[in-house]
Amino acid sequence: MQRREFTVRWILLSGLGFPALTQAKLLSETDAASGVRTALERGATSAVALLGRSDGFLGNPKVKIELPGFLKDAAKLLQATGQGKRVDELVTAMNRAAEAAVPEAKALLVGAVKSMSVEDAVKIVQGGDTSVTQFFSTKTREPLGAKFMPIVERATARVALAKKYDAVAGKAAGLGLVKKDDANLNAYVSAKALDGLYFMIGEEEKKIRRDPVATGSAILKKVFGG
Repeated sequence: MQRREFTVRWILLSGLGFPALTQAKLLSETDAASGVRTALERGATSAVALLGRSDGFLGNPKVKIELPGFLKDAAKLLQATGQGKRVDELVTAMNRAAEAAVPEAKALLVGAVKSMSVEDAVKIVQGGDTSVTQFFSTKTREPLGAKFMPIVERATARVALAKKYDAVAGKAAGLGLVKKDDANLNAYVSAKALDGLYFMIGEEEKKIRRDPVATGSAILKKVFGG
């Protein structure tokens, strides 16, 4: 197999904030893509482990699922008048549903990484802070949404307010107070669970970029190490 070669710092590390051409060694596209795949697989596995456990969503303010739109403001009013217990139960149930669904994502995420092309790998490195989210969203959002939905439905069915959410949010969507996509509780939670998952994968990947040596991986040190 012919292996075209390119300079690490120009194609890869310039996209990571390193000066171009600071390393004389050349890296093959195969090694470069392998390094990106390894980073994303580690990031995906780590993100699933962090989120797919008790308080993975509920205890993390960066990804905690709150009520959408005006419903969040209405919930604050209820809490201020001492009637927030049931609202808290709903928010807890939404986040528990996301925590239950996320472990189902691991196989699809790893599969997407393993099938990544060299072009995908270069786009991710050069694409900025949202490139990882865009890659995974494009490759996995639809099939993961289908996997998440029945798990979320089972979790939210145990909460009395779930059906009331749909009724109230449906009316609110008609008035433009809530996005139409957020008017169904299970669809809303599934979408937010995916958003949180992709966000955390990006956060984990940033850690690898900042300190590849700490990963103990030879290919990550070779591709991302300074």
